[in-house]
Amino acid sequence: MPAHTVSAPAGTGSDPVRASRLDVAGDLLALLRTHTTEPRPDVQLEALTLAVAADLPVLLWGEPGIGKTAALTQLAAALELPLTTVIASVHEPSDFSGLPILGDDPAEQGVPMAPPDWAVRLVRAGRGLLFLDELSTAPPAVQAALLRVVLERRIGALQLPPGVRIVAAANPRSSAADGWELSPPLANRFVHLQWTHDHDVVVRGLGGTWPRATLPQLDPAGLPEAVELARRAVCGLLAARPAIVHRLPTTETRRGGAWPSPRSWEMALCLIAFATAAGASREVLSVLVRGAVGDGPGLELLAAMDRMDLPDPESLLADPAGAALPERGDLRQAVLDGVVAAVRNRPEKSRWDAAWALLVRALETGAPDLVVVPATTLAALRREDWDVPEAIERFAGAVALSRRADRTADLVAARTGSATKVGR
Repeated sequence: MPAHTVSAPAGTGSDPVRASRLDVAGDLLALLRTHTTEPRPDVQLEALTLAVAADLPVLLWGEPGIGKTAALTQLAAALELPLTTVIASVHEPSDFSGLPILGDDPAEQGVPMAPPDWAVRLVRAGRGLLFLDELSTAPPAVQAALLRVVLERRIGALQLPPGVRIVAAANPRSSAADGWELSPPLANRFVHLQWTHDHDVVVRGLGGTWPRATLPQLDPAGLPEAVELARRAVCGLLAARPAIVHRLPTTETRRGGAWPSPRSWEMALCLIAFATAAGASREVLSVLVRGAVGDGPGLELLAAMDRMDLPDPESLLADPAGAALPERGDLRQAVLDGVVAAVRNRPEKSRWDAAWALLVRALETGAPDLVVVPATTLAALRREDWDVPEAIERFAGAVALSRRADRTADLVAARTGSATKVGR
């Protein structure tokens, strides 16, 4: 019988042909992994870097394969931070709370909690990006152990240094393997960002060029003003809306996301200050604020911030000819309503005439339908001894157009209802 021969494993050097083939394969893999970066507007990436700069824990929500891990890897490289990835779902609670180590005299010295090796490496480095992946597949006991890690930045007996940032990722329960809903205490410690893919970014990235993540450029001279604006916005809203200071959602799914509490309002305040100092766009600010306190309260806060910049109705009534009205329709409507309310509170002929002058200016520079309600309300405030201004005739067309539109809408609704009944 012929003797059996055993081939040497590939890559051991005993077979030069196989070794060279693997080297060529390695060269090809290296070329495939080579890419460049470019500055490119990316709302979700900018929101992520702002939250990381603000030292707030961030949780990225997205379907599997959407690029959450790749984004964190690229972010760590761009910020020159060592990346430490911990798969939360494959760890025990003691991996985050620490393992008890008995000393010489436990009764006298106590029992210290030894941290895992990855935490020790982070502390030795003094800086880094801690990435807690697969958070939604971590069982409740592990989520409970993560509370101190996320909020107090403690792992066992170790305190993470200020140079360490925390980012987590999770899949929705519907697409997670044996997924769990996040516990409300853990969810309320994160800024929640919905991570989606941009078709153009993916195509260009697969072609070798990905967007570049950069830390926001904060204006040193504008820091006090940014803090003052953030405090005024949040405190002004909560003073007027005490019901949203703390509102625990009623459903388990919503409790695992962003919702308002004193803790999350503090995060929103911090994010507003950072976004303002960095000159971030309104879209980025919206993503951050809603990610901290939820969609409803977040939109209320954004609307309150818009109203903070509106001109004072008394100033407009004092100089209607030089008034500058907002371009956005909703803000212009709010300004005109405020002017009419000011005249109602102190009805005088001169103020009434000034309000009509403002409405004429709004009619000439914006959508006519925006003046219909303010003009109707202002006309109802007229006293018997006040002469009707000539300018009021200019509003007849806008009012008639609005009434025709209302009648048309009523007719369409009536026909739709009749067709529905016939179909039944």
